[in-house]
Amino acid sequence: MFHDALHYNHPVFEEPKRTLGLDIGTKRTGIALADETLSLASPLSHIEATDKKDWLKKLLLFLQNYKIEQIIVGIPLNHNGEEGEDAQKIKQYIALLREKVNFPVIEWDERFTTVQAERTLITADVSRKNRKQVIDKIAASIMLQSYLDHLRFERESPSPWLEK
Repeated sequence: MFHDALHYNHPVFEEPKRTLGLDIGTKRTGIALADETLSLASPLSHIEATDKKDWLKKLLLFLQNYKIEQIIVGIPLNHNGEEGEDAQKIKQYIALLREKVNFPVIEWDERFTTVQAERTLITADVSRKNRKQVIDKIAASIMLQSYLDHLRFERESPSPWLEK
C-alpha cells in the first residue's frame, strides 16, 4: 500500500521550481540556471563584487530579470565534509540573501566544482584568459547539476519507508 498522504508535501513531489545556482567567490559569483523540468543546469552569468553589500545589491538587481522560486548556493566543505572558514563566509552571504527574498535558499555541497570546471575548460582548450571569464558560472552549473541529479535520484528511487 502506498501512503501518499504521508509524503504529499515531501519536496520530491512538489511542482518544478525555477531554480538558480550560485557559486560565491571572493571576487565573482557564478550563476547557473536550471531548466523548468529541473533536469539540466546551464551556465548563465556572473556578478563581480568584493563586498557583501555590493554583492547583494547586484544579485537582487539580477534576480529582477527572472522568476526564480529557489536558489541553490554552493557551500565549500572541507575534504572531510566539515565546514571551514570559507563555508562560514558563504553562510554570511546566504543570511543576507535570505533576509531579502521570499523563497528557499538551499545550501549544497560544492566541493571540487571549481576544479572540475577548470579541467573541463582545459580539456576544451579554452585559453587561461577566457577561462577566467567563465569558470565561475561553469562551477555554478556543475554544482547546480549535482543538486538536480540528487532530486532526480530521489524521485526515481523507491523510498524504504513506502510499503509495496
